[in-house]
Amino acid sequence: MNAHTGPLASLRSALPFGSGGSSPDGAPVNAPAGANAGSVLAQHEDQPLLELRGIAKQFPGVRALDGVSFAVRAGEVHMLLGENGAGKSTLMKVMSGVYRADEGEFLHLGEPVQIQSPKDAQALGVAVIYQEFSLVPHLDIAQNIFIGREFPGRLPGTINNARAHVEAKKVLDLLGFDCDTHTPVERLGVAQQQMVEIAKALSQRARILVMDEPTAPLSERETENLFRVIRMLKQDGVAIVYISHRMSEVFALGERITVLRDGRMVGATRPADTTPAELVRMMVGRDVDLTYARRFCETPGVPALVMRGVDSPNGIHDVNLEVRAGEIVGLAGLVGSGRSEVARAAFGIDPVSAGDVEVYGKRRRGEPHQSVKLGMALIPESRKHEGLAVTRSVGDNLMLSGLGKLFPGGWFRPREARQLARDMITELRIATPTVGRRTAFLSGGNQQKIVIGKWLATGARLFIFDEPTRGIDVGAKAEIFALIGKLVEEGAAVLLISSELLEIVHVCDRAYVMREGTVAGHLGRDQLSEENLLALGMHDA
Repeated sequence: MNAHTGPLASLRSALPFGSGGSSPDGAPVNAPAGANAGSVLAQHEDQPLLELRGIAKQFPGVRALDGVSFAVRAGEVHMLLGENGAGKSTLMKVMSGVYRADEGEFLHLGEPVQIQSPKDAQALGVAVIYQEFSLVPHLDIAQNIFIGREFPGRLPGTINNARAHVEAKKVLDLLGFDCDTHTPVERLGVAQQQMVEIAKALSQRARILVMDEPTAPLSERETENLFRVIRMLKQDGVAIVYISHRMSEVFALGERITVLRDGRMVGATRPADTTPAELVRMMVGRDVDLTYARRFCETPGVPALVMRGVDSPNGIHDVNLEVRAGEIVGLAGLVGSGRSEVARAAFGIDPVSAGDVEVYGKRRRGEPHQSVKLGMALIPESRKHEGLAVTRSVGDNLMLSGLGKLFPGGWFRPREARQLARDMITELRIATPTVGRRTAFLSGGNQQKIVIGKWLATGARLFIFDEPTRGIDVGAKAEIFALIGKLVEEGAAVLLISSELLEIVHVCDRAYVMREGTVAGHLGRDQLSEENLLALGMHDA
């Protein structure tokens, strides 16, 4: 495929960076050795754009990659699957030069190359959208998109910020993301920050674009927008490596699929030649129920959470909902509809300016520590930034929220705390070598179990889960939902916020749907369907 004949060709040629283009100082960027990228690709149509052979990577005590081979071709979407900890991110960091491979070789269009630094990878046209954001919060959108590639001003040592905003707007328009480029990133929601990350990668006009769970924080509408852009990039000759735990995306976008398990490649196939169940079996080595079946609650208990006419400065208004003991109640809606804001107001993070919040019959007043005393727990959307102290150990995190209850006299007993943490690790099946392991080194699924575990130590009876399965694999999702199911079987109440409508349909006893900051409707068990959830959540419904 000629890289200059796709529908994005005119827009990509207008952008300041890319194949055969120039950086602000006039130097070529991502252009193979003095040749036009399109003509080079045309001469090597049968060759993979980039090929990794026998890649191995060792960390202390862990062989993260063991002889993995992987190839990407121009104009295709190559899906990379595996459980958390299977080696997907490590492989992509090797390909992007963040890690140096201990063994193996790299071929670019059939020719041996070296990738020993991010600069080497960028010269080959590799750009990565990581699952964990790499944005600078206090800088605006345009500054983040072109950070490290600023446009020089007329005077030496100055920056042309005006041009940065013009060029940033072009990329945002491509994504269908309407936002003022002067907005500081710290004011954006998670989904909006993800769109900025995507814009940042697209602005480099990369020939190989790696996307690590790009739709995890996006709404259905934003996801469709991203899919549209991906299809256009494909036609423009861009090779896309797409890491996802969502089977619907694998079959909607993928042309080839590679599956990793425990640092090894266990299979490669095409969507037409496999099924979701077969892929899951390859990923986890066993059968997993993708419907997350549970016994639904027939007779819920006493009201655990009641919100009556709740307004908050965070944007929600006249919110009315109820969650009873023994049931899982869903809270759905588009990104920006107010779902997380409901959780924050209920827990006391954001103030309530009107209305009442009752927890087990007692009016909730004040800040989160008072909510904890009433038996509430919040598992936030961003577990690493709001739910965990990632630089601390697994044991420290598990004990953190329950210190007052576990050690009421005020004397902390380290030996007892370690044993309590070990018991919880066993009960929750947290995969960690020791209780002293730093939490940052664990997979997303195990980190989520720790966030849940720290609240179990407080004796919580009302749990608010905000996107509990974001960025975790299908095996870990099944375990998380099994744990949630056990909580409600033991009498707890759960409010479950999720962007994945199938999770709401398969897991919840009933659901509320948010739209424009208020509850747009309520669906009983017999009414729960993707169609009904979408119909209530759409802004033009």
